[in-house]
Amino acid sequence: MKPRVAVVGAGWAGLAAAVELAGWADLAVYEAGRGPGGRARCAGKDGARFDNGQHILLGAYAECLRLMRTVGVSPESALRRLPMQWLRDGGLRLRCPHLPAPLHVAAGLLLARGVSWTDKWKLARALDGLRRSGYRLERDLSVEAWLAAQGQSAALRRDFWQPLVASALNTPLPRASMRVLAAVLRDSLGAAREASDLLLPALDLSSLFPDPAWRWLGERGAALRSGERVASVKIKAGRPQVDGTEYDAVIVAVAPYHAKDLLDEPALRESVAAYRYCPIATVYMRFDRSPRLPAPMMGVSGGTADWLFDREALCGEAGWLAAVISAPAALPPAQELVHAVAADARRLVPWLGEPCQSQVIVEKRATFASEIGLMRPDARTAWPGVYLAGDWVHPDYPATLEGAARSGVAAAAAVKRDLQVEQ
Repeated sequence: MKPRVAVVGAGWAGLAAAVELAGWADLAVYEAGRGPGGRARCAGKDGARFDNGQHILLGAYAECLRLMRTVGVSPESALRRLPMQWLRDGGLRLRCPHLPAPLHVAAGLLLARGVSWTDKWKLARALDGLRRSGYRLERDLSVEAWLAAQGQSAALRRDFWQPLVASALNTPLPRASMRVLAAVLRDSLGAAREASDLLLPALDLSSLFPDPAWRWLGERGAALRSGERVASVKIKAGRPQVDGTEYDAVIVAVAPYHAKDLLDEPALRESVAAYRYCPIATVYMRFDRSPRLPAPMMGVSGGTADWLFDREALCGEAGWLAAVISAPAALPPAQELVHAVAADARRLVPWLGEPCQSQVIVEKRATFASEIGLMRPDARTAWPGVYLAGDWVHPDYPATLEGAARSGVAAAAAVKRDLQVEQ
């Protein structure tokens, strides 16, 4: 008899856990929405479907890439791989060549443009200091405080550190954890050259993993319960239940503010109370001519958007650009935001006019804030047979797809270990 396991939530963490358990368990996957993907999916109706955010993957995302292959998605065709590059009009322009690590970073800095030799040296010294320390910090501190201690200039903060922290941690510099940023740098710039490669989606986010995983699970006998919102997870007679249905194990793979309501467990409530959240705004714009950005992903120094993405070059979406604004303190009305971002685009492509179509998507709680000293819960809860998964459960990553995937894999491994011991 296979153990009966429920996964509550079909975001990337829940899907990762379910894929790991498929075939080993009699599996049920509950998802409140109409389809899988959580905060990284494509939504809308035919003719007006948009990703609910523009995600960047890295070559270091080993679990995301492995899981994609498992469910039949080829990362080689689904993702556009680019050597690490940092291209900001009017500011830092850096491309890392195909050299072994860490020479690729050193060469990229040496040949970088738009930054003084003094700043090149300061940035190289700061990154090398992290490498020599093994990317470990004696105590956690804010990225802002660490940058001050490293003597990083205003230009480096504006054109390198601010966009980096916005993209990786989605947390303002004075609140962002340097320990978390160091973990990101360790597994990207501090690892093999391929680990730092940018992997830009060439498909919509649902097609990248959620939809293929959903189909793959169904083909392997999992009970897929989309549109079914779970009201509670409880323990009765020592066994977990999902809305009264008994299982041998339950993985709760939802956002922390939903997890505390589902479980109503004091220790978890206390842990979740420390979490705060930051928004991400994504602006989609369609022009009547091909935008043809100089590169698929570019920034504008001092611009409104952190990054602009050429959706036509990446996904074949004719005339479309996407712009991302991470952790904004405030946002203007939608049309004002579109106008400001279009002005960024015209700095890169001067002959662009105003967009003929636009869509602004704001995820108000897009990610948890990777703040100083934030304590993450373990995959195992105080309740027997109940486990947690989600990017917020991963011990040292920020809110990323890889953090979600790794947490789901870890929760599934814990379920297998515990149930095998019981059997």
